[in-house]
Amino acid sequence: MLFMVIESFRRGDARPVGERFQRHGRMMPEGLIYHASWVDLSGKRCFQIMEGTDEGLVREWMANWSDLVDFEVVPVLTSVQFWSMTELGGAA
Repeated sequence: MLFMVIESFRRGDARPVGERFQRHGRMMPEGLIYHASWVDLSGKRCFQIMEGTDEGLVREWMANWSDLVDFEVVPVLTSVQFWSMTELGGAA
C-alpha cells in the first residue's frame, strides 16, 4: 500500500528535521519503504511517498518525528492502479 505523507515542519523550520536526519537517518521500522520526497519552495513542507503493508508502519515511523513535524497521511494508488479498477480501464 502506498501513502502520500505530507509533513509540515513545526514553526516552519526544517533545520531540526535535517539535523536529526543527519544523525539518525529516516528511523523507519522494518517493512516500511521510502520511495521519494519533495520539499516545497518555502522549505516548510515535505511530501513523501512511503510503502508498507498497513498504515500502522507509517504511524510507527511518524512517532519518531512527531515532536518536530505535523503529519497528514493519504493512502494513494498509482494512476495505473486507479484506472485499472474503473469502468474506463486503461486510461492513465
